[in-house]
Amino acid sequence: MLIELAPLLSAFLMWAAFPPLGWGVLAVVAPTPLLAALRRVATRRGAAALGFAYGVGFYSLLLFWVKETGFLSVIALVLLLSGYSTIYALLVFRARNWGRTAWWLMAIGAWALIELVRLYVPFGGFSWGLLGYPAGEYEWTRGATQFIGTTGWSVVFVAIAAGLALFVTDRRRPARWLVPSLAVGALLTMAGALAPPSADGEALRIAIVQGNSPCPDVHCVNENRLIFESHLELTSTLTPGQARLVVWPESSAGSSVELATHPDRLAQVAAEARRLDAWFLIGSQRTIDDESFTNLNMVLDADGRIVGEYRKRHPVPFGEYVPLRPLFDWIPALDQVPRDMVRGTEDTVFELPDGTLGSVISFEGAFPRSTRPLSQAGAELLVVATNKASFGHTPVSDQFIGMTSMRAAELGTPVVHAAITGRSAFIDADGTVLSLTEAFEADILLGTVNYRTAGPTLYARFGDWMQYLAIAAGAAVAAAGWLHRQREKAEASAETEIDA
Repeated sequence: MLIELAPLLSAFLMWAAFPPLGWGVLAVVAPTPLLAALRRVATRRGAAALGFAYGVGFYSLLLFWVKETGFLSVIALVLLLSGYSTIYALLVFRARNWGRTAWWLMAIGAWALIELVRLYVPFGGFSWGLLGYPAGEYEWTRGATQFIGTTGWSVVFVAIAAGLALFVTDRRRPARWLVPSLAVGALLTMAGALAPPSADGEALRIAIVQGNSPCPDVHCVNENRLIFESHLELTSTLTPGQARLVVWPESSAGSSVELATHPDRLAQVAAEARRLDAWFLIGSQRTIDDESFTNLNMVLDADGRIVGEYRKRHPVPFGEYVPLRPLFDWIPALDQVPRDMVRGTEDTVFELPDGTLGSVISFEGAFPRSTRPLSQAGAELLVVATNKASFGHTPVSDQFIGMTSMRAAELGTPVVHAAITGRSAFIDADGTVLSLTEAFEADILLGTVNYRTAGPTLYARFGDWMQYLAIAAGAAVAAAGWLHRQREKAEASAETEIDA
């Protein structure tokens, strides 16, 4: 009975480590009950059931907000992610009779491998619920993210949890597995406390215009025009000198009022840019034809001229495009996605008067692979333009801000997190949320951040090196085990021939 309850206990502890509770320290021990159960379970089918139960329990709690787009969406997503936790359980079960050190390395490496795969597969991957994200709940651990990234913290946390599982199940020399991982975690935490990432370049005064939506849960008549006018009206309340950069969120100038194809709307924004003597970054959508569109951030200089645009590279599957559309035409909810987004192809940065600006759009902010290239291209400040209007008063906004704060800490680069319906935030280079709006309120958030001129962080240079190291160690152990088994089979076969 205790074995059957173990994955549910792990699922609850893991959920509690994320917003809305945000008890991040629980991430260190959350995998332990599941891992201990996998040490004791007798059959492969039993191991698969444990992994699947953990996945269903955790992801149902963490991602219940997806129900706002339909219960079929949340069921499909939970089942997909539970499939990954099932595969993980089978990999760990396979190592149950190996030596304790080999099992420990396999538990770590398999976790790292599953996280890596689900960041890419299927349809570009899904990053909610990575074990390392709760490290962002605390200043010191968040500060060390510049060295190892979010995925590095996943490795450290599962290493500690696996060591605890060995202690619970074997109670033999637990220090061999606990001490190294605890020591690494402690050293990283100390480094994050003593030398947090910082931005020490020119200060930039920024206004985030959170214009809200007249119909955030459903589409309504003239929605794009009303959203645009709300942002324009709020912007008109700013006075010259209040901001040198004004940020409008994703889709604040949607297709029917897109600036490059609607000169009258461009003239209205350009007049505000000249009045305020400020640059603008405006989230937009542009219709290409009846079947496609592009999602972009457009930058205007202080004279109101369009100086460049960034086109979103990572669309939301089943939100901004339908993969394998002919196979899914029978799903009524997909009628809300009649066109597919055309992906951008370039890591675009913008040269402002005092520094270099990079931007991503919504879903991309959840993936380090979307922001790292911008840092490598010279971005000293990042903007994440998002919407989140479809998800109501759910934890999704806080969860997403937690993720973008880890993007800031990974790169040591301040982040301007701008949302139409909230919550919008200014995030410092160490991942600290400096200020925050409320959800579903029309508001202007003013803040000052500094460009980063210190150069790339260790993570920006080398990426998910700790994750790959853990995978390599697990693979090496698995290969050694396979070679050992092949040798034993060969020896047994040779003995049989001699006896014959």
